[in-house]
Amino acid sequence: MTKHEKLTDEKINYFKKQLLEMKKENEELINKNKDIRPNDAIGELADYDNHPADMGTEQFEQERDAGLDMVIKERLQEIDAALNRIENGTYGYSEKSGKPIPIERLEAQPMARNLVEEEE
Repeated sequence: MTKHEKLTDEKINYFKKQLLEMKKENEELINKNKDIRPNDAIGELADYDNHPADMGTEQFEQERDAGLDMVIKERLQEIDAALNRIENGTYGYSEKSGKPIPIERLEAQPMARNLVEEEE
């Protein structure tokens, strides 16, 4: 496909299916992280008089998990925004210039909002 070719309904449905699958995977990651977190490690550490190194490790792991959750939630917001653009007919067009986004870019990044050269 050429980069100026209009997105067909078939291609839009392809991207919608891909975005829905990405959304499902990210939601599963968030739920999985919630299931893993119930302070299992803290209980184990309590048996060892809360050694400062163990508490530091636990704090690091909690901060890392919170950071990963934030990244996943931001990705979910981008996916939802792309799905909204599909619903309102603006998917595949740059939010900055209104120009068509090349299909190659959408295949690499289905959540793309702008042309590569417009990204900051």
